[in-house]
Amino acid sequence: MKTFSFEKLEVWKKAIVLTKMIYKATLSFPKNEKYGLISQMKRSCISIPSNISEGSGRKSGKDKARFTELSYSSAMELLNQLIISKQLNFLSEQEYKPIRNQISEIAAMLNALHKAQLKTVNS
Repeated sequence: MKTFSFEKLEVWKKAIVLTKMIYKATLSFPKNEKYGLISQMKRSCISIPSNISEGSGRKSGKDKARFTELSYSSAMELLNQLIISKQLNFLSEQEYKPIRNQISEIAAMLNALHKAQLKTVNS
């Protein structure tokens, strides 16, 4: 089976782990949040690796950088939703911290990837 370039990216692998973390964490959320915060968080977290993979299929560095930027934006959206979930006591501190750390790590990696992609565009 062929391995695609995005599957080799550490940031994509970490985003997949984050997605699993979010799916697991939202299982304990109130059922009335199924179409609210749970749905929003799932869409945000899935957008991170999805945009990384979609960007990898683009030909130009500018397009690749744009999809990396979209992934970063989704990470920030997810962070906001995570903070709200914590403030609503849907998440304990023990659940919140590892997810927040994972988002921070992914955001830093996306920033570095974006800079590298822009560097190739401007060279």
